[in-house]
Amino acid sequence: MPETITALPEATKLRSILEALIFAAEEPLTLADLEELFPGAPKDTLQEALDAVAAQWDGGERGLQVLRVAGGYRLTTRPDLGEWVRALFRARNRRRLSGAALETLAIVAYRQPITTPEIQVLRGTDPAGVLQTLLDRRLLKVVGRKKVVGKPMLYGTTPEFLTHFGLNTLADLPTLEEFGALATTLGLPLVQEAPTSTGAFEEEDDGEGSGHADEEFEDATESDSERDDDGDDS
Repeated sequence: MPETITALPEATKLRSILEALIFAAEEPLTLADLEELFPGAPKDTLQEALDAVAAQWDGGERGLQVLRVAGGYRLTTRPDLGEWVRALFRARNRRRLSGAALETLAIVAYRQPITTPEIQVLRGTDPAGVLQTLLDRRLLKVVGRKKVVGKPMLYGTTPEFLTHFGLNTLADLPTLEEFGALATTLGLPLVQEAPTSTGAFEEEDDGEGSGHADEEFEDATESDSERDDDGDDS
């Protein structure tokens, strides 16, 4: 968008601009937003352009529509196609996780809260890409920052993790003895039973196994400003 708009674009160009703005806006695009973008432009002209964009998307065979929502305009899927949209997300959620993702989930589930460098030590490879995938799928979340140099982010499981694997609580996870060789490969202490709490900060009583007993960390709810600064330690 130009820093200064000296003249209102011609009608066709204006409709194209408004269509792009409606698509890109996180919140419904309002007339007040347009008045800020086009200072001095007649309100009637802006409103007519908005109505024209909405009318263009009002075709019965289109999959999208422009709706008036909360005093603004938003591009949405048509309600009668909702079942197809839901089916897409259900299918994506059912897609099998890769071996790397399952290994990373196992490490986090039994040793949470845990940092990226700690996961990398156990897996032997950089887990950044796998962690991002698991965060995107909401199987993991950032639960705080470890109180060490650099304050790396700590990861824990989510309610979606329990739902995905059909668990009620973390206590329903298989015991580490049942993991057998995999537990040894991932450096998980075989003497440790499954976690007994759904809390992301639950510490496991595993002696020297996990090494978290005397470590401190910051609750993510108390460090939102830090969480936005990912740096290189995520």
